[in-house]
Amino acid sequence: MAAREKVMRMSVELPLWRALAGYRVLTMLYAVGLFATAYDQFVRPWVAIAYYGVLCVWTLATLPRVAGEARCTRRFLAVDLAVALTGILLTPVADSHQRIMDGGPTLPSIWTAGSVLAFAVKGGWRWAAYASTAVAVVNLIERGTPARDTVHNVILVWVASIAIGYVVEVARASERTLARALEIEAASRERERLARDIHDSVLQVLAMVQRRGAVIGGEAAELGRLAGEQEVALRTLVSGGLRPVSRVFEDTAQGAVVRVVEDPPEGADTPVDLRTLLAPYAGARVSLAEPGAPVELAPPAARELAAAVGAALDNVRVHAGEQARAWILVEDEPDRVVVTVRDDGPGIPEGRLAQAEHEGRLGVALSIRGRLRDLGGSAEWISVPGQGTEVELTVPKHSTTTRGKAEQR
Repeated sequence: MAAREKVMRMSVELPLWRALAGYRVLTMLYAVGLFATAYDQFVRPWVAIAYYGVLCVWTLATLPRVAGEARCTRRFLAVDLAVALTGILLTPVADSHQRIMDGGPTLPSIWTAGSVLAFAVKGGWRWAAYASTAVAVVNLIERGTPARDTVHNVILVWVASIAIGYVVEVARASERTLARALEIEAASRERERLARDIHDSVLQVLAMVQRRGAVIGGEAAELGRLAGEQEVALRTLVSGGLRPVSRVFEDTAQGAVVRVVEDPPEGADTPVDLRTLLAPYAGARVSLAEPGAPVELAPPAARELAAAVGAALDNVRVHAGEQARAWILVEDEPDRVVVTVRDDGPGIPEGRLAQAEHEGRLGVALSIRGRLRDLGGSAEWISVPGQGTEVELTVPKHSTTTRGKAEQR
């Protein structure tokens, strides 16, 4: 069965676009009404009539463009602003100089604000600042002198558009946060449901196979051992070892969209949850204890630390035997991450590590110490003969040196 993609759409922008469309129509009618009431005072009314014809056609024809974010492109916004600025510059040609000096409105009047607000809703306060600055410059050119009413209107449009643009940006950020919270909540509910189903079926069957295999012995004992390892691995995966689902947020005409997407590429700078890299090591004889929250590290640091843990577990199997038990403890401290690998083997005799390195057996030196040294970390061994070995691996969270960089030098 094909997987279904669950998409949630939320938007506080859609009412803003609808209001903007209504504002453009009403202000178009208002501008035409102002012209009709003062027709006799225009020195070249035919210029105004031609402009208003273009303005009416443009406003009505572009209503679908301002119905949502998707169709309101940058090119459309630039042309829309050009229509408003052209009307302002044509005002001295169509209207009398005395009427302009007395504070008469420009040809587009307050329709211009709709063009600036479209920039604010589309691109936030920065786009609004650019558009309102262009309107301010053209208004000062049209008036010729910075009269008080002109400056007042310019500042009003400037402040209002920037404020609305900032509110839109905050609303978008809130939508993304809410969308992520809802998606995480839905994923948590689904995981709980799966955990219940798995616990009631698969885990119980694996546990039963392990117990019966140990009783029967022989080949059944080996089958039981494998079933026990799979039970532990599956229980770890269900209880919290699931890799977080990558998500992408889009701003569309319908608002913020949450979609399940593929994980980022291997070289991405997105922090990696160390727990997801250590989860595969858990098994019947390897217990993993980890924090409830993600343990985030840079991808190179997380991979190298996980590889060092794997090398430490290899040493346990080689030197302590296949039947030895091991415990992995992950500690997330403010400035570093500490992973401790402990086993119940016979321990390491004093001086044995130095002797092995001197003999050219560099497994510990290269596989563990070398990896962590390139990350700015360290590895310490504590071993008492007959009481097992403990390896403490430490990596700073803000390491700027990675193994790859070190190899390039």
